[in-house]
Parts: sequence; C-alpha cells; structure tokens
Amino acid sequence: MSLGAVRVLLADDHTLVRAGLRKLLESIADMEVVGECGDGLQLLALVERLQPQLVLMDIAMPGLNGLDATARLLKQWPDIRVLILSMHQNEEYVRQALRHGAAAYLLKDAAPLELELAIRAVQQGGTFLSPAISKGVLSDYVKRLRGEDQGADPLTPRQREVLQLIAEGRSSKEIARILDLSVKTVETHRTQLMKQLDIHEVTGLVRYAMRLGLVPL
Repeated sequence: MSLGAVRVLLADDHTLVRAGLRKLLESIADMEVVGECGDGLQLLALVERLQPQLVLMDIAMPGLNGLDATARLLKQWPDIRVLILSMHQNEEYVRQALRHGAAAYLLKDAAPLELELAIRAVQQGGTFLSPAISKGVLSDYVKRLRGEDQGADPLTPRQREVLQLIAEGRSSKEIARILDLSVKTVETHRTQLMKQLDIHEVTGLVRYAMRLGLVPL
C-alpha cells in the first residue's frame, strides 16, 4: 500500500457486505481499508481512533443510523468525506443524506466502476449521486440550500437518536444505557416527542421515524 493511500472506514451491519466492499476497495489503486464496524455508535469511536479520510456508510444500522452518524461525524471531523451506500432509492433517504452532509449517495446494486467514480469525485471535493436516482433530488436539494424549505425536520439530534431507538423497539432503560442518559430523561424525551409531533402512540412514532429515514421502510 502506498504512503499516499486514501484511508477508508466501512460501516454496514452486514458482515458479508463489508467483506465484499473491502475486497473491492483493495482492488482499487491507492485505497486502504483501515477498519470496519456494524453500527453508527461504534463508527464514531473508530473514526476518532483510526482517523480515516473517507467513510463508506449504510443508512440502516442499529443504535445510530447512518444519517445521524454522518451529521455527528462531520460536526467533529468536517474534512472527512462520507459516501452513503444504500439499497434505498427513495428520494427522502437521498435528501436526508445530503442534508446531513454526505458527499455521495450510491445504490448498492451499482457497478464497481461506479463506486470508484464516486470515490474519486468526493476525494476531489465533489458530490456524486447514482445516475439511477431521480433528477428531482438535485432540484429539491438546491431549493433547500437556498432556504426555500426550512424546518422540514423539527427534531433536535438527541430527539432523533431517541426516536430511532424507540422505533427499533428499545425500552426506556435500554435507551438510557445506550445514550448514557437517565431513564427519567429518556421518558421526558419520549413525552416531548409525542407532544411536539402530536403523535400519541409508539406505532405512530415508528411510522414517523420511517418517513425520516431513521429506520428501514
């Protein structure tokens, strides 16, 4: 591996997917896979330790999804480039990924050459979307950047974390342990979510989390 190799970290909750990506990336010149993980919280710890230049990340991961992991990662390490790899072509997922700072969104059924093109584009400071994704995503993204569609997501980052874990079926005690909060604080977040969103049952919160892309459709 050359000294100028791009340091890549893989985040996907499927071991076989990570193995395939590792093999593919290692066949590309100047790429070095420095680590891999299966959930967003573990990813943040690995980024701090391994200092990658590029993160390839799935959206649907337990604990902390790829969208919110991207936002938290880039807030602390803004120079890292994030490439979302997802099976979801749904425009809401793409919009959320771009809004959270991802530099590229690639479908998992893309050709290997497409992955290499995406990596080269983001390493040069550009943005890459799979050609199969609707052009409507780009026009919508431009509108959002211009401030024509503000406030689409009324939740704070912490509320989004709690909402995802609720949607995953976690108890308040489990959520408190994962997020290092008190059970009382988690219950307060749960109550505020229901009041703020005017949703008063867990099934409704789950549907809302799906619409935000926090859990798989």
